[in-house]
Amino acid sequence: MSVSLDLLRTFLAVYRTGSITAAAQTLRLSQPAVTAQVKSLEAALERPLFDRMPRGVTPTAAADELARRVAASLDTLDAVVGARLPVGRAVHLGGPAEFLSEQVVPMLAPLVRDGLRVRLTFGLSDDLLADLAAGRLDLVVSTIRPRHRGIQAEPVYDEEFVLVAAAAAAGRWPDELPLIAYAEDLPIVRRYWRTVFGRRPSADARMVIPDLRGVLNAVLAGMGCSVLPSYLCRAHLASGALVALAEPEVPPINTGYLAVRSGGLSAEPVARVHAHLLAAIRAVPSF
Repeated sequence: MSVSLDLLRTFLAVYRTGSITAAAQTLRLSQPAVTAQVKSLEAALERPLFDRMPRGVTPTAAADELARRVAASLDTLDAVVGARLPVGRAVHLGGPAEFLSEQVVPMLAPLVRDGLRVRLTFGLSDDLLADLAAGRLDLVVSTIRPRHRGIQAEPVYDEEFVLVAAAAAAGRWPDELPLIAYAEDLPIVRRYWRTVFGRRPSADARMVIPDLRGVLNAVLAGMGCSVLPSYLCRAHLASGALVALAEPEVPPINTGYLAVRSGGLSAEPVARVHAHLLAAIRAVPSF
């Protein structure tokens, strides 16, 4: 029995993304074309490979076995072919606006000066990981552990959080100050309060700014207190413009991950950025 590589590549894309739609976007094919190729492969193998669900597809035992047998070989073949292709394609990288802008952009300087083309997308990790699985992004710096099928991720940094206010508020209890927050539901603030104080904040946000750099500027202007990653406020703490309102023995941290689609490193530009960022981010002592 002869099965074309195109059918196997399409199968692997559906298997890894868990969706005909996402696989079609990854492969730059139409959904009917992907569906037809999957059906052709199922007919050739004389067994079903996916159970169709209301949202996406679920692989059968036969699909699990086929993926186990062909994935490594296809990835190796694509890596060899990819190495022979022009490297002028842009690498699409997603992540939090603040971390990419403040930390990652300077790290990319040597690659960009070398001619690499990069496109950045800012957003929330859940949305960015969905775009990664669908093939719209090549790499994602994620603030949550990726659990999507077909996505590989490595922990690359721990982000430390600090409760800060302008210098004039030194010595005041945090509950006495207005809260400046990133989002209405206070995700960062709530986590800090729960970890350090063992309870929820006693007030809602006085001001909500969906960019931590804006939150920082509001705190510097004396509008209230907030919880910020140390990489954003370290210089202001050192200068005395900001003060830490609490100094827990073990500061709250959040782990960040560098995520890529399974097989995505077969594209040479993506592999270059991935390897470079792994080394550059891990070389920073603390964030």
